Amino acid sequence: MNELAITVIGRDRPGIVADVAEVLALLGANLTDSTMTRLRGHFAMTLICTGPAAAEVEAALAPLAAEGQLLATVRAVTPDGEVAPVGEPYVMAVHGSDRMGIVAAMTRVLVDAGGNVTDLSTRLAGSLYVVLAEVELPAGVADTLTDRLHRTAAELGVEVTLRPADPDLL
Repeated sequence: MNELAITVIGRDRPGIVADVAEVLALLGANLTDSTMTRLRGHFAMTLICTGPAAAEVEAALAPLAAEGQLLATVRAVTPDGEVAPVGEPYVMAVHGSDRMGIVAAMTRVLVDAGGNVTDLSTRLAGSLYVVLAEVELPAGVADTLTDRLHRTAAELGVEVTLRPADPDLL
């Protein structure tokens, strides 16, 4: 079996998830990891699956993209196997007035402390910008990291919280 990374993006409409999942199921592909969302009216899906060769999956998805409303890409990837977390799970939440550079500045603080962003969502609602990030942090850095995050947030004019993640919810 091949491990494949598939992306599907385009203008949102009802049925995209079902259409893609049905194509993959008919090919005998097994979805192992996926994320799907709407971004300002645009659909975005990224998934990893095991199944037939990339060219076969790409050809089977082509009719979904035929009208030019969707773009599907398929790439063979090397399986990593089980990857153990390299740190402790935390959730960082940022909110405040929208401005350029919030994600760049806040994630740089995390990386500089040895953190790894494992999931990130952002939303703009009017002038309110919200960032929600799941991160893995090295043991023992959360307290000093929280101070650095607060300093950076103050410079940006936003609020930040960092809390341990509930492992049952991740």
